Amino acid sequence: MNKIKILYLGFFAALVMLSTSCKKDLEVGNPNSPTLGGNVTEENGLTKLAQGGVYLNGLSYGDGWLGDSYFSLPRGYHEEMGDIIGGGEGSNNQITTLPSPETIKLSSTVTLTNPSPNPSIIRAFNSRAATAQGNNALMYEWMNMYAMQQACNNVIALADKVTYTGDKATKIATIKAWSYFWKGWAYAQIGTMYYAGIITDSAGITSNNYVSHDAVIARSNYYYDLAVTTLGAASNTAEYTATLGKLIPASSQVGNGQIMTKEMWARNVNTLKARNILLNKMSTFVNGVAGVSISKNAFTGVMSTADWNTVLTLTANGVKSSDYVLTGRTTDLNSWFGIYGGTASALTTNKASGGTFKISERFVQEFATGDKRKESNFKEGYQFTHGFSFGTRWSLNPSWQTTDLPGGGTIAGVYSYGTKNVGKYELIIAASYEENAMMQAEANIQLGNIATGLGFIDAVRTYQGAGLAAATALTKADALTLLTKERRVALAFRGLSFYDARRWGWTYPIANGGGRYGCTVFDIKEVVWTNATINYNYMDYWDVPGDEFELNAPSATSVAIKNPNF
Repeated sequence: MNKIKILYLGFFAALVMLSTSCKKDLEVGNPNSPTLGGNVTEENGLTKLAQGGVYLNGLSYGDGWLGDSYFSLPRGYHEEMGDIIGGGEGSNNQITTLPSPETIKLSSTVTLTNPSPNPSIIRAFNSRAATAQGNNALMYEWMNMYAMQQACNNVIALADKVTYTGDKATKIATIKAWSYFWKGWAYAQIGTMYYAGIITDSAGITSNNYVSHDAVIARSNYYYDLAVTTLGAASNTAEYTATLGKLIPASSQVGNGQIMTKEMWARNVNTLKARNILLNKMSTFVNGVAGVSISKNAFTGVMSTADWNTVLTLTANGVKSSDYVLTGRTTDLNSWFGIYGGTASALTTNKASGGTFKISERFVQEFATGDKRKESNFKEGYQFTHGFSFGTRWSLNPSWQTTDLPGGGTIAGVYSYGTKNVGKYELIIAASYEENAMMQAEANIQLGNIATGLGFIDAVRTYQGAGLAAATALTKADALTLLTKERRVALAFRGLSFYDARRWGWTYPIANGGGRYGCTVFDIKEVVWTNATINYNYMDYWDVPGDEFELNAPSATSVAIKNPNF
């Protein structure tokens, strides 16, 4: 990031920190301040800086346009383009226009056409001027992740310089591993979303050398590995646990978000490294056919047998059902993300006739008959339609005001997709058991081990309380159909839906081999169509935001910063 950009981030980070100085868990100074070394001189200040750099700079800072955290608008875009949710009547932040397909073929004689499909919206509003008006969707994720990078760089630079009590080596290792992990995660978000990115690994050091998204993913894996090897020096279990406990907000240290052991943390990393492989190579499955060729895509390869075996190796030692992971919970006061607008889930949890986001018909159609997750979470009766862009008969937990059963759902023991009751919704930030198991399922099916793959699908359904009989499939195509449905159902609102639809080929133009078939559509006339074909034509990897390249022109050695296929 360029010097101007760093100062810009630093200035607003200072405002964020000052405005939240009363938060006991998040009381930090300005992570980008030039006088930081003079402000943070001992371990307590450093752990506060390390926590605030992630949860405030990285996951909250600058996200006040729609919702109030990274998990509201940026993750909301992912879920919209994955067709899990849709936008409302307005076009604030492009939430209605960005995810609108290019065409929807309802029948052999009826086709709806969108005059401004996704790529044209991205290009028309990718500028600093559009950002100032809240119209540049490309800016938010980039801003969050590079703010996190700078904050982590500052923590790493200070880790060896401050004073400690107790086991200094263990505390330094834990704090550095924390920063390395989040750098790996931030690079993964950039490399999986944008056509190019910047490697920025030293506090205050600028760069205008843009590298490919594959190079950014490689850097993500480098830091994930460094986090795990660094934990090897955290030999004092008590000191490690106490230090990590200061880095994770206390409100999040419940349920699946309790303090990870070093072994659990390493398994979380393995799951995320498997994700890096899976989401950044094609594994197409279009209209029931695997291995379809998609022309004009920005992937640099397809999943090979070796890749699937690597995924199996990583996930075999990935997150277990008993492991703790990184989560978020709302609190009555001073939460780092809001009860009502801090997540895409919260912005969807309402009657469809009134919520910011709406549940998609294409999401609901994935549930198998008798699935308690559908029965518990989704209700008809508050339908919504809006022109070409979106229509639905479904609402997510519209009675959230009175819902207070275990897990936040309306049926005890069944997974909850959304509730606004304080502390009841468990936000999954990074890896999870369900994701790890679904990767095991997909890899096994792709390698011909269908029965084994279906077993992992059954395990996830049991874990989420679906109440379904054991999965069956006669062919690989049947198994992949079941896999795509269950992955969308089990991992909704976790920022993976768009990436799955992309790698399966669904988001590409039908003319290029993509598209989605057999779709349920609820149109403006309130007619239900059950075999529609959707031609999304979404840009697969986003251009670098204008907020960056307008101030930070690419060097002569940079790769292209705009996706050449659109």
